[in-house]
Amino acid sequence: MIINLQRALLASVIMHLLPLVLLAQNGETFLEFSGGEGPGKGKHIVLLAADDEYRSEESMPMLAKILSQTYGFKTTVLFAIEPETGHVVPNYQNNIPNLQALESADLMIMLIRFRELPDEQTAKIEEFVLSGKPIIALRTSTHPFAYQKNLDSRFAKWDWKSQVPGWERGFGQRVFGETWVAHHGVHGEEGTRALISGLAQNADHPILRGVRDIWGPSDVYTIKNLPESAQVLAYGQSTSGMNPDAPVNLEKSIMPIAWTIPYQLEGGKAGTAFVTTMGASLDFQSEDLRRLVINASFYLLGLSDQIQPDMNMDYVGDYAPTMFGFGTFRKGMKVSDFN
Repeated sequence: MIINLQRALLASVIMHLLPLVLLAQNGETFLEFSGGEGPGKGKHIVLLAADDEYRSEESMPMLAKILSQTYGFKTTVLFAIEPETGHVVPNYQNNIPNLQALESADLMIMLIRFRELPDEQTAKIEEFVLSGKPIIALRTSTHPFAYQKNLDSRFAKWDWKSQVPGWERGFGQRVFGETWVAHHGVHGEEGTRALISGLAQNADHPILRGVRDIWGPSDVYTIKNLPESAQVLAYGQSTSGMNPDAPVNLEKSIMPIAWTIPYQLEGGKAGTAFVTTMGASLDFQSEDLRRLVINASFYLLGLSDQIQPDMNMDYVGDYAPTMFGFGTFRKGMKVSDFN
């Protein structure tokens, strides 16, 4: 009788705690995929999906599942969450909850754009950057912060247009070597063809191992402030059309689209970032763009010797990316929709 009562009590406690456990692990504000066997076992990657144009809410979970279920990394995906509804709302600029996940992260992969977060959230990103741990920055992450209201914030100097001495052009320039400049290609009409060959000095770089052909429908960005410390791994050329067979536009110059760069904030440790101006969810239909980013993850985590040119880049589950654009995200999305 007593034993049965104890079992019933235990069952009741479990039933009441279960929603909290699910919330903590795969709840309404983030996704978490446990790592398993593989070269990434024991390492944690946190991915930030918070841009309002290029559907990072679609691509970051896809990359997280490959990294976790194919290669053994523990991965956590954080989203832009509208507090009132708990929905994933990419154009909600002021909330990326659970950034404390960065405290245990070995690598941060970010695709964010023009965020103005509460200081207590931004401080978690600052702590990670000060630690000198590696970062992968995709597409609009060259201009991740824009301060319009909280101009007294100590992070206002991170604004993409900053003129604060030492922080000219903001976080993107200081950490990744560039900020937002312009569309070099015609946005929505021209795509990007990566030029991998021709960089003989970098042809054997581990990040390029097995990378042969990348095309994506997002256009080439203008790059004009890249410092000499950046090591360009790939250039991009505009294509006269938004399909893989479109010819390159020979009237336009080529631009860097992928590079590594050392970084160090005052008072922090030295680190390395990998940056690519590609990264729309549709771009990641290119197997070799997935390969480029996953190779970069291995490289930055000291696993270059594990990078093989024929590594499996297949999706885990379905992946049906949608067209980029402002306000075109699916409404009423819950984090569980991307699990």
